[in-house]
Amino acid sequence: MSILESTKQFAPAGTWAADPVHSNVSFEVGYAGVNTFRGSFTDFQATLTGGDTPSLEGSAKVASVDVKDEAFNGHLQSPDFFDAERYPEISFTATELRRNEDNTVEGSGELTIKGVTQPIELTGTIAAAPATDPMGRERLGLSLETAIDRTQYGVSWNAPNQSGGDYV
Repeated sequence: MSILESTKQFAPAGTWAADPVHSNVSFEVGYAGVNTFRGSFTDFQATLTGGDTPSLEGSAKVASVDVKDEAFNGHLQSPDFFDAERYPEISFTATELRRNEDNTVEGSGELTIKGVTQPIELTGTIAAAPATDPMGRERLGLSLETAIDRTQYGVSWNAPNQSGGDYV
């Protein structure tokens, strides 16, 4: 793995862990051709190591998927979608990160869903500098996103929409 950075250091030296209270791992999927379906994973971890050789890795427990519909949460854990029994985690590793002068972030990595690993492209932002919270802890904000084709990971369930097209 090679993590690249611009002339600006990607992140200050040290280990920065995702704060589960102020962080999220979420997804969006077009639904029925008229809406966006949103969900998240409530049990996740991510670690950014700053300094001269930065790295970023994270994972989410599939059993923690939350879409505000208990019945559909169960369906998402089935083999039709994430297959939580056989593949209990989704994982990510950055292979390249670039911090631009305006604190935007570009990079690439590998995302693993249902045992299938695919390369992804990343975009996002990083805080200009760490901030100290009211409890005296240093915090560093990082936001990343990507777009994937879920069918490349074996997540291909769909159903026909009565109005035409597919639901997902």
